[in-house]
Amino acid sequence: MTVHQAVRELQAMLKDAGLSGSYLVRDLDTGDELGIAPDIELPIASLAKIPLALAVSDHIQSGRIDAAAMTDVPPGCVTTPGPVGLSRFRHPARIAVEDLLYLATAMSDSSAADVLFGLVPPAEVNRVLARSGITGITVRHAMDELTRTPVERFEPREVHLAQALAIGSRTAGRGHPVPQLDVSRANSGTARACVDLLQALWVPTRVPDAVAAPVRALMGLNVIRHRLAPDFSSDASRWSPKTGTLLNLRHEIGVVEHDDGSRYAVAALTESTVPAAVQPTAEAVMAHVARALHDRLRAQ
Repeated sequence: MTVHQAVRELQAMLKDAGLSGSYLVRDLDTGDELGIAPDIELPIASLAKIPLALAVSDHIQSGRIDAAAMTDVPPGCVTTPGPVGLSRFRHPARIAVEDLLYLATAMSDSSAADVLFGLVPPAEVNRVLARSGITGITVRHAMDELTRTPVERFEPREVHLAQALAIGSRTAGRGHPVPQLDVSRANSGTARACVDLLQALWVPTRVPDAVAAPVRALMGLNVIRHRLAPDFSSDASRWSPKTGTLLNLRHEIGVVEHDDGSRYAVAALTESTVPAAVQPTAEAVMAHVARALHDRLRAQ
């Protein structure tokens, strides 16, 4: 089977699962890559916490931010399903910047991320990305914007209505009446740009290793491992990921490091056409497609 035929089969598999996908897998040592529509721009949801982590690490290493500085954090008091960590705290907390970085990256704690965005605003995150030679990712807002979507306006039994709105309202230019899903207003990026970011972290050239290493370590500690991890984690490999989820968007990016020394950056950005919040079968297919692209590339 040719590469083109294999990619078409994987696209058909995604479609059967109610998904459209933008994927890219890259060998970090050779630069060889294989993907599916890797240049489609999509809202990236919590994937934006990785550019944030890069910028915060950059500012810590340059001395602009003290990693041990204590910050007073108000309670998030979020009660809707999904958010974790400080987002669900009921009482104020006092936490060091470096610990906020752990919570934001390894636990995807949006309240912790927003405290960090107060120290390193989106515009500064974009400047760090540009200085690092990473294009194709734009950070426009903090994470609290992701809790202001239609899903918060419905009762849990009516979440499918918010999903239906998300699915049926995108314009041909990838605009959307829900601002968090509009690529001109949301944090956005492409699978290729996400892989470029991962390469900058794992193969530091323009990013100093002292800046990149803490972010790699935090991704390796990520506790959210229900999506691609089952297909990439094993006794002979290490998977360092970050997920992003919003309405009908299901994303994951990460690097798999094999015991033979090979390393592959993986970006899987997907949109669902099924109006349901919980779709384990779709996520299994999403992971299978990512693994199939990786295996095909590794076998070349």
